[in-house]
Parts: sequence; structure tokens; C-alpha cells
Amino acid sequence: MSLTRIHQELTRAQQYFDYVEGYPTPAGGVMVKFAVETSRRVYILEASFPDAYPYAVPSVYVRRPVLQPSPHRYDDARICFIHPRMWNPGRHDLTFVIKKTAKWLAKYEVYQVTRNWPGVSIEHW
Repeated sequence: MSLTRIHQELTRAQQYFDYVEGYPTPAGGVMVKFAVETSRRVYILEASFPDAYPYAVPSVYVRRPVLQPSPHRYDDARICFIHPRMWNPGRHDLTFVIKKTAKWLAKYEVYQVTRNWPGVSIEHW
């Protein structure tokens, strides 16, 4: 895990988004808390970075409000904002993660009303 890169990405994300905070984890990593506001509500989320970061996608969890069942979530409640095979450490960073999370939340809200997930899907494993 590149703590220097995560710190740089956190600083950059804080320039674009109002509510982004980084916290050390007991294991020596970093956890980022952030908020995303849609037209319906404010969501509080957490992103954690795997040891292989930036070569592996961060995990994002919605902490509040509690989400209803929906597609594009893993068994441990992580949201699938990007297929892991599409993650590119040269192009993707924390700002990208927050933007994609906001898009995921907008689709989630559509799904709650229509029961159809908008957009193209790639099969999960």
C-alpha cells in the first residue's frame, strides 16, 4: 500500500469535495470517510485501501443510511462501483472512486423506484 499516494489523493479529493476525511487504521493503513449528496438524501461512506493499492480497487461501504437490497453489491455489503478488472492504477484514484460512488448511488435510487438497474452491467463473480 502506498501511503504517500493515498495521502496525495486524499488532499486532491478534498479540493473537489466538501466532506472527505482520512483516518489511520489499527493495521497502519488509511480509511477515508466521505459524504455524497443526491437529490434525495445524504449518504455517509467509507473507503478502505487494500494492501495492494494502487494496483487493487478500494472497498467502499455505505454506512448511512442503511441500504435496501440491490444489485451491484457484494456479500459483505461493499458496493461495486467499478468491476475490479477495469481498475487502472494509472488512471483511477480517490477522486475517481468518489465520483463513481456518486454515480452508483444515483443508479441505486433509480433502482429503488423502478426495480431496474440503469446502464450496462458486467457479471460479478
